[in-house]
Amino acid sequence: MSFASLGLAPALLDAVAAIGYDTPTAIQSAAIPAALQGRDVLGAAQTGSGKTAAFALPMLHALLARQGTRRGLHGLVLVPTRELAAQVGDAIRALVQHLPSTIKVSIVFGGVSINPQMMALRGGTDIIVATPGRLLDLARHNAIKLEGTATLVLDEADKLLDMGFADEIAQVLALLPAKRQNLFFSATFPPAVQALATALLREPVRTEVNDEAAHEPDIAQRAIEVDAARRTQLLKHLIKEHQWKQVLVFVATKYASEHVADKLRRGGVAAETFHGDFSQGARTEVLADFKAGRMNVLVATDVAARGIDIAQLPVVVNYDLPRAAADYTHRIGRTGRAGASGAAVSFITPDAEAHFRLIEKRQGKRVPRERIAGFEPTESAQPASATASAGSPAGDPNGGIKGKRKSKKDKLREAAAKAPA
Repeated sequence: MSFASLGLAPALLDAVAAIGYDTPTAIQSAAIPAALQGRDVLGAAQTGSGKTAAFALPMLHALLARQGTRRGLHGLVLVPTRELAAQVGDAIRALVQHLPSTIKVSIVFGGVSINPQMMALRGGTDIIVATPGRLLDLARHNAIKLEGTATLVLDEADKLLDMGFADEIAQVLALLPAKRQNLFFSATFPPAVQALATALLREPVRTEVNDEAAHEPDIAQRAIEVDAARRTQLLKHLIKEHQWKQVLVFVATKYASEHVADKLRRGGVAAETFHGDFSQGARTEVLADFKAGRMNVLVATDVAARGIDIAQLPVVVNYDLPRAAADYTHRIGRTGRAGASGAAVSFITPDAEAHFRLIEKRQGKRVPRERIAGFEPTESAQPASATASAGSPAGDPNGGIKGKRKSKKDKLREAAAKAPA
């Protein structure tokens, strides 16, 4: 199938050719024709599958058709993170640059001053890519009107709910017109996401490409057994042995990111941290340095698991495993993008073995365990309360595995049992 067979306007075909898109991905082939017909779309696709073009091209097609007659905001794209907002917005702007008509694409997110964003929205905009909280702030300041929106896109809906945006999404929906097109994309569909999709969509066209082997990213997964205290030394060893020039390392906490990056720098490795306490300016600067190769290693918390697109990133390392098994897919999806191959290395400490088996079960794939000479583990699994990560101040080296923490009721029962009679 070619882009020409999807029914896109000739100007858009020229734009995708100019950018270098060759043939549509599975999600694009399935979603674009339905979206062009005005249908709602429910898309299940992993990160790196081409979702952005799947919803951006139909929106741009509609805008070209309405050229000279359109008024107000046409398309609203809601995303969970600042990084994803910038990535999606930049991708749409890249297409717009090759179109004969002027189409304004605005990108808004929190963590930065709202005033420049309000000024940029003066005179209106055609497409806005936004995080929910900042969009509501702009609406309260009357900087943006949503009542005429023709198309709503929820991108990475599972992460939007995971990050606690359910209330904000409900508030945004209340500001939108009842009659609109809805394009809903998510990598996973837990009950809350399924409930949102059911409430939002009207007779949607369902497109699922998660399980198509032909479209799986080419990511070689490795699981290396190692003691928690020796992970940084093993990381340095692997960087030197494989001559990795770019490595994205995931850790559980801000403390861990600072700790690991500092140890790497002391060992002569150019490394920086990336976590939620960074201002937007600092985030942008660090990512620019990493993409430009001015540092070898970026040590990040899960704030970077989605929304960062680094071309040809060769390897991702799970220094700490993610708390939620579903986040494993999003972490390793930072490599092996756009048809390139990549590698994902996970450090398996004795206490993390059971959790990694859960991750394997969820992804339906067994990853053989490895041991590296000189780094063989000598520890055995300890109770969670007795373990501490070399990169965390205390507690579980994986930041606490979901489902393993004591519930509030358990804690109350324990307190009652210990209370004097």
